[in-house]
Amino acid sequence: MKTIGLIGGMSWESSIEYYRVINETTKEKLGGLHSAKCIMYSVDFAEIEVLQREGKWQEAAKILSLAARSVEAGGADFLVLCTNTMHKLVEDIQASIQIPILHIADATARKIGSSGIRRVGLLGTRFTMEEDFYKGRLTTKFNLEVIVPKAESRKAVDRIIYEELCLGLIKKESKNEYVRIIQELVESGAQGIILGCTEIGLLIKDQDCPVPLFDTARIHAVSAVEYAIGSCS
Repeated sequence: MKTIGLIGGMSWESSIEYYRVINETTKEKLGGLHSAKCIMYSVDFAEIEVLQREGKWQEAAKILSLAARSVEAGGADFLVLCTNTMHKLVEDIQASIQIPILHIADATARKIGSSGIRRVGLLGTRFTMEEDFYKGRLTTKFNLEVIVPKAESRKAVDRIIYEELCLGLIKKESKNEYVRIIQELVESGAQGIILGCTEIGLLIKDQDCPVPLFDTARIHAVSAVEYAIGSCS
């Protein structure tokens, strides 16, 4: 079994889910008393959020690269970045280490591809929904068609992530708002919905959506286990 390296804390609410899913999946696949070999470096998200908001991405890259080197030095065989948004910096982080990074968008796209779906709606932070580092990878590498909510809906999705979900606040009215936005995406032709922020799965479940949901945190965590035990290349 390979040792999984994790960079978490963005937010710790979703990092808990990574740890839980990774170990549940390991037990499911290997049985008995098996649990995952893993090392986690958890950053202070307050520091990262300020750098995101101020556009100081290179400073954020330095923090995450230091975390990645620490995880590598601790014996990890590969790295899992427990956040969608900070994959904006994946090339900088990869350049700082020798072990591979298991990209969250790649794992998600393969899961979508196996379902036969080609047109997906994307929810996430404003960076993930509006910039090309994530959507562009899905489109150019995996030939998916990606649609995002309208501008006002994007603001609502982003606000709920930072002001509620990252603080562990689960509100019925926010779930209703997400369900409304998902319905808009479905009416625009989305055949499935990517929960492209690792916290959204805390709020939205399969039963809340009329089309398949792709929870990136769960998909990423399961893919890490498959890679670790050798059933995924």
